[in-house]
Amino acid sequence: MGKVAIIMGSKSDLPVMQDAIDILKEFKIEVEVDIVSAHRTPEKMFDFGKNAHTRGINVIIAGAGGAAHLPGMVASLSPLPVIGVPVKSSNSIDGWDSILSILQMPGGVPVATVALNGAKNAGILAAQIIGASDKTIQNTIITYKESLKTKVIESSKDLK
Repeated sequence: MGKVAIIMGSKSDLPVMQDAIDILKEFKIEVEVDIVSAHRTPEKMFDFGKNAHTRGINVIIAGAGGAAHLPGMVASLSPLPVIGVPVKSSNSIDGWDSILSILQMPGGVPVATVALNGAKNAGILAAQIIGASDKTIQNTIITYKESLKTKVIESSKDLK
């Protein structure tokens, strides 16, 4: 069974990141959650980035607002896939600073980036990454996607 680490720059990011926590728990994927600030706790960030793979983590989801350096810095240190969640924070420029800080990574340091405040999609993507080598999780994703289809069909019927 896979394990996902969800990190964020500050506790104020938790309401957004909770969507990733919730969907991963729904999929029965083990989740580790922590606050790791690229700017206020750089030593902790370096330790986390360099050692997450040795602790059984398979995918890292990193949420950050403002300058949003956390996802890219962790990706530069870790061999694991990193999914960045740009967070619209109180010091944000409509979220664009966060989006561009995470999205515009140099060649060789990829960060998969989801929409502004898109933590749920980050959780689903992490599950899909794990599901590529874990048939149980893959089947869970298939069932989940079928449920989305069913909801749309039912919603359509309600309109008629």
